[in-house]
Amino acid sequence: MDANHQLSFLQERIEEIGSAIFYNLSDSVLKLPTSIVSTLKVDEYGFVWFFVQKPTQQLSEFDREFPVKLDFYKKGAGYFLQVVGKGFMVSDPEEMNGYVSLPEDVKKLATGNMALVKVKIQKADYYQTSSLHKTSWWQSAWHTLTTWFRHNSYRHDNTYFPAS
Repeated sequence: MDANHQLSFLQERIEEIGSAIFYNLSDSVLKLPTSIVSTLKVDEYGFVWFFVQKPTQQLSEFDREFPVKLDFYKKGAGYFLQVVGKGFMVSDPEEMNGYVSLPEDVKKLATGNMALVKVKIQKADYYQTSSLHKTSWWQSAWHTLTTWFRHNSYRHDNTYFPAS
């Protein structure tokens, strides 16, 4: 699968799930806390855009770039994604307007109590959690019973490295 198809696949999966757990993996003392975020957009450059709660400290005191992990999971989706990348605080109004077409009410959030973050996808692991084909009640019951005795009941399908 070429880089464009990989990115397209990831865009679709991330937008289907819609939310993730955001982890700032920086060693800095002052860093954005772990939180649940809602995806605004995955752009054609491989950036995932979302808001985080603005900390009480000034944003200028935080690192402008930091390592990030995003865990995308939605009950019943049949898959989940773990995305690793580089996060960036977006505070420049021109950058906000240039890269993300946000409605006016959402833009007001960026100047209020929320901070806009974009994460460049460097690696994404895709895991399938359930079979994509229909199973009988007996197969479902057997699968449920056997997963109690197995360490991992999901299958790692692919690792993606979208073009940098």
